Amino acid sequence: MRNTDFSPFYRSTVGYDRLFNLLDTVADNGQTGYPPYNIEKTGDDAYLITVAVAGFAEDELSIEARDGQLVVSGKKSATEREPSYLHRGIATRAFEKRFQLADHVRALGARTENGLLHIELVREVPEALKPRRVEIQSAKALSAQTVSA
Repeated sequence: MRNTDFSPFYRSTVGYDRLFNLLDTVADNGQTGYPPYNIEKTGDDAYLITVAVAGFAEDELSIEARDGQLVVSGKKSATEREPSYLHRGIATRAFEKRFQLADHVRALGARTENGLLHIELVREVPEALKPRRVEIQSAKALSAQTVSA
């Protein structure tokens, strides 16, 4: 029951179809649930992705931003001697997790803490694309400008 129906939002929004299509495909993108992750909104234009990477060292993790995606991957380095486990509950298998980034979203940085990888994202909309206020002039003001010109 992880699927969410976004169809009510389609009726009340204009121009957000791409956003809701991306949200629809998040749960059904063919990826496994490993490793688990959270996506958190930390401010108006700030986000935090937290990925559980227990058992991985920092040099075994990789983060790349390419083609509108953030790709997080991890691969354990080969050890000289594989331990003999009685029980192995901590999965350290290789993974690649892809996150589709919205327009003008970029990664600021990343850090590991207590077996979690935190990736900070920010949305920076260029000034030219930000909304501008358009002044409304009355017909009298327009005719006065025409007469004085």
